[in-house]
Amino acid sequence: MKTAEQENLFYLNALNCLPFLGPRRITALAEHFASPRKAWEASEEELRSVESLHSFAGRLVREREKLDPELEWERLEKSGLNCLGVDSSAYPPLLRQLSCPPPVLYCRGHLDLEDSPAVAIVGSRRSTFYGKEVAHRLAGELSSAGVSIISGMALGIDTAAHRGCLDHNGYTVAVLGCGLDHCYPPGNSDLMEQIAAAGAVISEFPLGTKPLPGHFPQRNRIISGISLGTVVVEATAKSGSLITADMALEQNREVFAVPGNIGSPYSRGCHQLIKEGAHLVESAADILKEILVEQPAEEQLSLQTAGLDFSGAEKALLAIIPYQPMHIDDIVQASKSPASEVITPLLSLELKQAVRQTPGKYFCRI
Repeated sequence: MKTAEQENLFYLNALNCLPFLGPRRITALAEHFASPRKAWEASEEELRSVESLHSFAGRLVREREKLDPELEWERLEKSGLNCLGVDSSAYPPLLRQLSCPPPVLYCRGHLDLEDSPAVAIVGSRRSTFYGKEVAHRLAGELSSAGVSIISGMALGIDTAAHRGCLDHNGYTVAVLGCGLDHCYPPGNSDLMEQIAAAGAVISEFPLGTKPLPGHFPQRNRIISGISLGTVVVEATAKSGSLITADMALEQNREVFAVPGNIGSPYSRGCHQLIKEGAHLVESAADILKEILVEQPAEEQLSLQTAGLDFSGAEKALLAIIPYQPMHIDDIVQASKSPASEVITPLLSLELKQAVRQTPGKYFCRI
């Protein structure tokens, strides 16, 4: 015997497996018939009485005859995923405020966004080293301040943001534009497992849904919708990240943008957002002051130096090494010291996570 909530989820999942319906029609059906079950069992004549479904009633009747709700639910249970309706206690409160929230969410991991603020960090898939470093650093600083990090698990900025959060033991949520039985992009399968273990991977798309291009703008409204603000780190003039920023504005959420090189095409979208009134971001403090009533002390945001004791030689090297990769030969030359006297403090800085080594014996500050 199913409880009322289980029965609602059972039929919401069945309706959601009919891709031509979409969130608005599913919501309209459930509201018109007072329950998802009655909506699923309604006759064609009854379905035609729903204004938004008048021309789809016949198709709905034909398509639902091909689908077995019991088998779909069994498949969902075997997958180990959680299924959340709008009235579920774990459903993100901010998402529930949208004019048309997803009627159902699927989740891997533990979705808990009720007690802590959340910020989305998004940007270009084809990002620069600078962009990925900034995303990683901002995510780490925000995580250390108790902020959850939301992104879309795409390559580039999204991946850097998730990793920055995980590297600082923070809570992160990835929102996918496909069913949770797919990993997109495929190369992020390890990251997907890490996010599910430490946070949550969610989607409004049922099992079997492929990552089609049209799904991602729909996915983006969830990224912005569960966040108090959206930070765009790098974006071209026509980047999909700008769609997320636009949705954040429509949802009455804050929009932030990180400035970049004026000659870089990956900075044009961010610079346009700043011109249009987005908050300019140079550090996590610029974000926290807009979303938190109480801000952490400045020293809590300085991840590079918090709790670390640097020697004189290490401090001298930190003053030389920039936030963009610098070859070790150039570091030695700039230090005006023998290579033998640079290697040891450089290794110590790397162990203290004050600098990072990149391929080709390049180093940069974190």
